[in-house]
Amino acid sequence: MQFSGSNRRKLLKVASDRRDQYPLSLQFYLQPPTENISLMEFESLAVDRLKLLKVIENLGVSYVKGSKEYNSKLESELRALKFPYKAFLDEDYDARRKDHISHFILRLAYCQTEELRRWFIQQEMDLFRYRFCQLNEQLIEKFLESVHLEYEAIPNSEKQSVSELLRNSTSGLGGVKVEECVFYKLSARSLPVVQSDERLQPLLSHLSHAYVGPDYSTEKNTGKISLEQIDALSIKSFPPCMRQLHKALRDNHHLRHGGRMQYGLFLKGIGLTLEQALQFWKSEFIRGKVDADKFDKGYAYSIRHNYGKEGKRTDYTPFSCMKIIMSNPPGQGDYHGCPFRHSDPELLKQKLQSYQISPTGISQILDLVKGMHYQLACQKYFELTHDVNEIGFSLNHPNQYFAESQQLLGNIRREQRQPESSQPKHSSQKGDNTVSASSSLNTTEEMELEELEGYFAED
Repeated sequence: MQFSGSNRRKLLKVASDRRDQYPLSLQFYLQPPTENISLMEFESLAVDRLKLLKVIENLGVSYVKGSKEYNSKLESELRALKFPYKAFLDEDYDARRKDHISHFILRLAYCQTEELRRWFIQQEMDLFRYRFCQLNEQLIEKFLESVHLEYEAIPNSEKQSVSELLRNSTSGLGGVKVEECVFYKLSARSLPVVQSDERLQPLLSHLSHAYVGPDYSTEKNTGKISLEQIDALSIKSFPPCMRQLHKALRDNHHLRHGGRMQYGLFLKGIGLTLEQALQFWKSEFIRGKVDADKFDKGYAYSIRHNYGKEGKRTDYTPFSCMKIIMSNPPGQGDYHGCPFRHSDPELLKQKLQSYQISPTGISQILDLVKGMHYQLACQKYFELTHDVNEIGFSLNHPNQYFAESQQLLGNIRREQRQPESSQPKHSSQKGDNTVSASSSLNTTEEMELEELEGYFAED
């Protein structure tokens, strides 16, 4: 194939413009993206960055930030998700574009509450720090010039006077020596405010508790869990949120609607059939204050609805960790939610003691809870109760916890576990403008569940 001189110059200009737009794999995200993208790409970019930030959170707790092992694992994840991982790489435009756009998408999604903002900023800071530390002094100066920052290196004399502040600012970086580092003094600058299109608001709202793994709607072991096994399974293979609900149901012979939804869908996901579920809930409720006739006329409908046999006949999926953590917090008399997120620390400590967790283990879990690493606290609970040093996966779903526990205990074969998909799940409707959030519940499904919750919220 041959090109004329004019066409060759145009191609070179396009290539040059692309390089100028993202000269480094490090940026302050000063200008929001202005190009048009499809909703499908919008969601895909957001999901990949969310997966990356979850990994960063996990690595930051499991390894010393900036250590060789930390950097190696983070670089591997950046490569796998096709984000920039070096300061200069040829033909790196697509990765840098993805980095730029996905940052702004999640900025919109995570600006909605103070808790979400703190989590997002912390992970982005850690990502920025990793990339910044890949630069040598010459590239650092080039980066600071490229973002038009007024800066100057702090001289040793001044560094000594603020050494304590500098030491505190690098306390999480594994024994960095202030005397051996170069610090820069920068002028403050505000970041741009980004507004979202109202058409994107449902997607952005769901991204804040998005889940991108298996949805556990169809399990190969459906019907293989007997009712007689549930008590034993609740102790050895249920995550604390479901163990708490099971105990409350056995003690009180009743759960309010939020608990029935969270626990009922979990039981469905681990293999309980509709017939077993009706028998399980009915036998427990009639031991309380609900007679058989009232159960059949009221409560049985919502159970059949969860299994797609009533209403719009949607095959509802179990709640993910982020769904449980970020929505429908428990109130007085409720037992649903995440114990690590919604329990008083002292009550949580007592509960962990009753589960025979060692004092050292309890201290480790409470430290993670204090840092708002609720899913990592659950991972630590898994390690302590299964006597493993490192579980080797990121825990994002109660049914994932159950499946991993059963596989570790030798009760299910490895091939029965659902592989995690990196692709978001889309709704069955056609058209580029119809996209669901990549969570364990898509947008339409979650709205239907909320309608059902309102209908049955009498108890």
